[in-house]
This record gives sequence, structure tokens and C-alpha cells, in this order.
Amino acid sequence: MKVETFTPENTPTPIGPYSHVARAGQFVTVSGTAGVDSQTGLMAGPDAYSQARQIIRNFRTMLAAADSDLAHVLHVQVFLKNVDDFAEMNRAYAEEFGEHRPARTVIVVADLPKRDALMTMNLQAVTIQAQ
Repeated sequence: MKVETFTPENTPTPIGPYSHVARAGQFVTVSGTAGVDSQTGLMAGPDAYSQARQIIRNFRTMLAAADSDLAHVLHVQVFLKNVDDFAEMNRAYAEEFGEHRPARTVIVVADLPKRDALMTMNLQAVTIQAQ
């Protein structure tokens, strides 16, 4: 099975030697993503809610480029720098995902490579055609 890797237009530039999206057949993986606004290159805000919302909006763009969407997400991993940001991350997450509730893991970490990032998330999904 061929593995395609790419970084869609209108998404933040990766901060290392990797692509945002990898797709093999019906399976899609999105790399760790911080809450960066692709238009400005800056964090979407200084708070957990703004950053979480931006991450998921970036996911929409990345998934669309891989023939998928939020409704086809299987699992999300969230890496928080501060457990006190859990409620605000959850609020943005619930608003953006709506009724779809993929499996999720949340881990608190000591630090993240992106300056000013309060969290990063990655995910696994399937393509829309997988139905």
C-alpha cells in the first residue's frame, strides 16, 4: 500500500522535517498540531480555548485535503502543558466536533516544541470513501 505524505495549503508550516498528513488507503494520520493561525503564523490566542479551536479548524483543512472530515476521526491525542487548561480545551473541542465523539487520550506534558503553545493534538481518521 502506498503512503502519501503532504502538507496542505492554508495550514501552518511544519516546524521540523515532517508532513502534516500521511494517508495510506483509507487511513489518515495528522501530525501533532499547535493552535497556529496559518494566515499570521502566530498562535491563535494566548488561551487554551482559542488554541484548541484553531487546532481543530486546522484539522478540518488537513482532513479535507486527505478526503476526510471531522466525522471520520477515529482517535485524537491531546498533549496539554497545564492540566488547568483541560476544561477550556474540552469546551472548544465539544463545540468544534459537535455530536461526533471519537476516542481520545489527554496527557499532560512538561513542555512543547512550539513557542507559546499550550497544547498540541494529533489524530487518526479514515477517508470519507471508507464507509
